[in-house]
Amino acid sequence: MITDPIPRSYALRWYYQRSDEITDLPLPEDDRLVVCARQIEAALQTGHTGPVRAACAAFLERASEFYKVPTPTVRVLAARPLIVWESGGVAELFGDYDPSKKLIRLWMRTAMRKQVTSFGTFLSTLCHEFCHHLDRELLRLPPTYHTRGFYERTAALYHHCRQTPRKRLYWKMLPSGRFVIDWVKTRAGNPPDAGG
Repeated sequence: MITDPIPRSYALRWYYQRSDEITDLPLPEDDRLVVCARQIEAALQTGHTGPVRAACAAFLERASEFYKVPTPTVRVLAARPLIVWESGGVAELFGDYDPSKKLIRLWMRTAMRKQVTSFGTFLSTLCHEFCHHLDRELLRLPPTYHTRGFYERTAALYHHCRQTPRKRLYWKMLPSGRFVIDWVKTRAGNPPDAGG
């Protein structure tokens, strides 16, 4: 995970810095999202988009109710599209969020082998895209950036839903001024018995 570049515009930089500063997210004290996450896990095992979409819609409805934000629409699609860059790099698109439509799209199968993605990866993607929605609707951050704070909020929601201890993320700065997770320190700072 790598952060977005810091915007050059002063106005946009303010939103970026605000997002970076907010590292926590309020979480339900009950298990409403945990139950919904388990339903998503069971739906993924069917291998069909319909049950997965229904389970994701229920998750988003409960989460939106808790955060008192409009519920985004969700679409669950089959195999992930490949993104190919001119430089020859290739990546898979796991999900995205369209703020103008309040729409989350998730892909439930791998691009090459067309296998159902793992529950952890799928839930992480759902939490990530929902946090983009929360940036706009709850935190009033119209441009929703991938900042260290954004990744921390996403991790908080994900670990709550999985009922796993939240990991501390360690970051290192790149020459470009962007940050990337230092996986060596993150793993060392989070022993396996603490959710690592």
